[in-house]
Amino acid sequence: MKAAILIIDDDNDITNLLRIYLEAENYEVHLAHDGEEGLKMLAMQSTDLIILDVMMPKKDGIHVCREIRQDNQTVPILMLSAKAEDMDKIYGLTTGADDYLIKPFNPLELVARVKALLRRSGYLQRNTESSKEGLICGPLEINKQNHTVLIGDNPLKLTAIEFDILCLLCSKPGRVFSSEDIFQLVWNEQEIYSSKTVMVHISNLRAKLDRALNGEKMIETVWGVGYKIGY
Repeated sequence: MKAAILIIDDDNDITNLLRIYLEAENYEVHLAHDGEEGLKMLAMQSTDLIILDVMMPKKDGIHVCREIRQDNQTVPILMLSAKAEDMDKIYGLTTGADDYLIKPFNPLELVARVKALLRRSGYLQRNTESSKEGLICGPLEINKQNHTVLIGDNPLKLTAIEFDILCLLCSKPGRVFSSEDIFQLVWNEQEIYSSKTVMVHISNLRAKLDRALNGEKMIETVWGVGYKIGY
């Protein structure tokens, strides 16, 4: 079963190049050339991953990302931007993007990021016969196979990366994981390209948990060391 990828970018040269590389990997590729068209296509068809440009006519990528996350917390979003400053990266991630790539980029790197995001989102697991056991962590009931988190009977909506970070922390309650540990184990890469990336995803995850638990703190920061689950 092919993974369906929606590319939302107004640069025809980039979209055509990405289509070639992604179709060569046996992905099903759909193209939208502005934010409004992208949202319409997303509403009409099944999508396993979104590649989203920041600067676009009609509706930019930041607003599109926000609208997507209002209804869909799980579909992975890879944002593209010509801006390389840390604050631009952080702003993109705080709107709900899972990863961030700066233009110009090597198409092979983008393909690698796509594969990693699909793997983390559970697409590959859903299309194999393998399964994973659930996990109980304090008030949380985590189903790794279905990528769901329940607090009592209430579901907690998390992005794919937030889910994987939570699973990692809950796998060893009390253990402190550094930003480097988290990046290597969740992103499956050996070198950390920005500790701020981990920090932003932890911040987003912590905010969602705090709201769902009425202010009860689950994720603790050990200053100068890393993060842990306090259960």
